[in-house]
Amino acid sequence: MKLKNIIYTTTLTALMIAAVTGCSKKRFDINANPNDVTDVSVTPSVLLPGALQYTSSTIASEWWFIDWWMGHGARSGSYQSFNEEETYKFTNDFHVGIWNQLYYNATNYNLMVNKAIETGAGTYEAIGRIMKSHCFQILVDVYGNVPYSEAFKGTATATPKYDKGVDVYKGIFADLDAAITLLNDADATDPAKNPDIATADLVFAGNLTRWKQFANTLRLRMLVHLYNGTATQTIAPGIDVAAQVAKIYDPATNNVGFLGAGQSAHLNPGFSGTKPQPYYRFWNTTEAGSGSQRDWARASEYAIDYYTWDGDLRINRFYVAPSGGHNGIPFGTPSSNTAPLGDALSSVRGPGLSPGGANSRAWILTSVESLFLQAEARQRGIITTGPTAFALLTSAIQESLVWLTVRPLPTTAVPNPPADDAYAVARANAYISGNATYPDVDYNAAPLGAGLPAGGLYTILQQKWFALNSIAPYEIWTDWRRTGIVYGVGGGFVAGPTISVDPGTPAGAKIPIRLYYPQNEYNYNPTNVAAEGTINVTTSKIFWDLN
Repeated sequence: MKLKNIIYTTTLTALMIAAVTGCSKKRFDINANPNDVTDVSVTPSVLLPGALQYTSSTIASEWWFIDWWMGHGARSGSYQSFNEEETYKFTNDFHVGIWNQLYYNATNYNLMVNKAIETGAGTYEAIGRIMKSHCFQILVDVYGNVPYSEAFKGTATATPKYDKGVDVYKGIFADLDAAITLLNDADATDPAKNPDIATADLVFAGNLTRWKQFANTLRLRMLVHLYNGTATQTIAPGIDVAAQVAKIYDPATNNVGFLGAGQSAHLNPGFSGTKPQPYYRFWNTTEAGSGSQRDWARASEYAIDYYTWDGDLRINRFYVAPSGGHNGIPFGTPSSNTAPLGDALSSVRGPGLSPGGANSRAWILTSVESLFLQAEARQRGIITTGPTAFALLTSAIQESLVWLTVRPLPTTAVPNPPADDAYAVARANAYISGNATYPDVDYNAAPLGAGLPAGGLYTILQQKWFALNSIAPYEIWTDWRRTGIVYGVGGGFVAGPTISVDPGTPAGAKIPIRLYYPQNEYNYNPTNVAAEGTINVTTSKIFWDLN
């Protein structure tokens, strides 16, 4: 075990109702015309708040199974097994909410873009283009080829074609270009043409620079996804990386950098006990205060043991320890194993993601992820100016503890001490120095043995795994798929992530590298989805996956 010298310490339409409340049970049909479910009174200022909140809700609630696969979460042994998540015997409607909600959200943003064009509301149009791009970036990374160019044409194109993933990426880059152009246009961004932008924009209150930085960060996320491997690297073809990077740093049109420390894409329209933060609502209590929503959620044995191995203070922000201290559950433990694997174990409802309880801010894209993306991009030579990869990694670890509100240990005098950014940064620095010579924390560390990774890129990716637990599971999954990283081994810990130990798991089961298309696509768009061929979730790769 490592030596650790670390101290722990409005309602206008059915569409808008669903968007504002955050969880729709209605099946989304990508062939539906969004204009059919609105009326002429719907304006960009009405659409934007609900769409942004819906984005944050989707991020908070749809990805827990990825947390399991990537080694962060598990199910209490006293609860019945989750069949597909733990046995890898998948159907076409496995977590269909991801497809439905992302397309549903993209429809709102697309409608907002169209409404903004009608009135010349350039700020709203730019935000709509950026956020629609955010939806489609995730769709491609989960499903590969998807309907894009014909997705919102309604009855004019009743069965939209599937665009290749690389072409969707190119379309997203073009939309980001258009958004930047609009954000640089003083006439298009005139407040008189963008009424109520400061209040309708729940994320940046109409701050044009922040939206440029968001667009740059999203573009960088996509460029980083093109890079495969750790010890050696290969780059997925089809995208001119240098040209895309040049747009980020164009001194005439952009050059504002990326989201930095304290600049997360957050929102809080007034979350409360009756209108709780989406993550808190999903994992803790409903608006009616009906108690825990998902008592089956627990910390995985792998995560608890690994955070403990490193003396990582974030364990107490991601997980709540029972009276006997932190414990974890092997992923996929049979439900008959009720002791000691029952309700007395840690859960993933740690206070770091809801530091203010139901009143906490929700998130879309965090400053923590942005700094990790910059660190990897600098390490790989995607970007060649600014802070070094080592400096960016250090900032990312510091920002992770700040974002999670790591705070001093409680005392009798101060039972719940306030968050202190300086304290969190100091603890981050102590964590790094306390793990010197271990490549999972120490960027400059040599390999611990023959065939094991050194620091550098491995450290960046491993630390991203520690930092984005439950925050952006889809990004951790993407890292694992495109790089082939084996978590743990660089720090002298057990190789991970581990797969389910459920007895129903077939021999040779593997963590999927994509999801199936929903059954509704085979029912209502059969010719186009059939043209994609037979999908195998363990072998049908996303275009950027060269491993």
